[in-house]
Amino acid sequence: MLTEERREAILRMVEREGSITVKEAAAEMGVSAVTVRQDVRDLAGRGLVVRVHGGAMSPDAARRATVADPAASPAAAQRERTLGLVVPPGDYYYPGIIRGVQEAARGHRVRVVLAVSSETLADNQEQVRRLVAAGADGLLLMPRAGLEPVDRAEEWLAGLDVPVVLVDRRIGGQAGRLEQVASDHAHGAGLAVRHLAGLGHERIALVSRSESPNTPLIQEGYAAACQALGLTTGPEYRIGPADAAPSAAWFEEFAGAVEAGDVRAALVHNDLDAVTLVGLVQARGLRVPEDLAVVTYDDEVAELSDVPLTAVAPPKRAVGAWAVDLMRRRLADPATPLAEVLLRPELRVRDSCGAAAAERA
Repeated sequence: MLTEERREAILRMVEREGSITVKEAAAEMGVSAVTVRQDVRDLAGRGLVVRVHGGAMSPDAARRATVADPAASPAAAQRERTLGLVVPPGDYYYPGIIRGVQEAARGHRVRVVLAVSSETLADNQEQVRRLVAAGADGLLLMPRAGLEPVDRAEEWLAGLDVPVVLVDRRIGGQAGRLEQVASDHAHGAGLAVRHLAGLGHERIALVSRSESPNTPLIQEGYAAACQALGLTTGPEYRIGPADAAPSAAWFEEFAGAVEAGDVRAALVHNDLDAVTLVGLVQARGLRVPEDLAVVTYDDEVAELSDVPLTAVAPPKRAVGAWAVDLMRRRLADPATPLAEVLLRPELRVRDSCGAAAAERA
């Protein structure tokens, strides 16, 4: 069937029955649920049907339902949404965002279905296909950074025919109708550099995880802040599986630089690496913050360090909550302007940089 023929058939079904489900209409016409959902979205945009969760109603049937039972109105039905949430495997960074999604969804009677993708583009595509086929009204996606090939990944994301919000991910000119909400990691790194510089440090090392999708943005913010303040950048240490040397060798090299007096302040991404480095420095008889001032990036476990760590804290739960809010706005009004939201991290000052002790004195 041609597109308009298919949509005429859907209109006839709605007029005959008063309401239809996407699943039943797809089975009757022999097409996919995704196709019918797109048809219903177009017809609703023209005012010919009223979208409800899982299907559509005729305008007359919707009005009668509202009069008979206001709680069963299309507006009430539309609050019962299902969102698909795709996250990468592992990494303690994402549970905070997931909790933010859960809390926001629970407060608005939205159901969230979680899927965990692997590192391949094909698996991300398959997870999305399953969620849409199961009736997801919209998608909250956290694809692994650097999905290969990049041009195909961006083309796929931009071409999805359901509303999509990228969560703590950013995409450039290929965004299409994607919406985005993320932490401003570059700003967060700048907060750390400015704080350490304000304590008198003129050279600040950067220790970062090679595999983290946030590392390029943290490097960008670190370099920009150093330049703005007239500081010399580096040394920089890249820790992770992409490095030729094992992580332990980088840790030892960093601790040796502190012992030699070459490094007196550092921004470390992430908390676990910062805790490890503090332990190595202390094992050499050095002190934090007297011999090494540390600011960590994440603030998941920073306060549990032997010396509680000053930390830049990305607003993870807020990112998740904003993602749900953007999606709810999009589903309620498909014509609303597309949004890109950057939320700023905050600096939480503790003992590892020396500022907290100075304030108590």
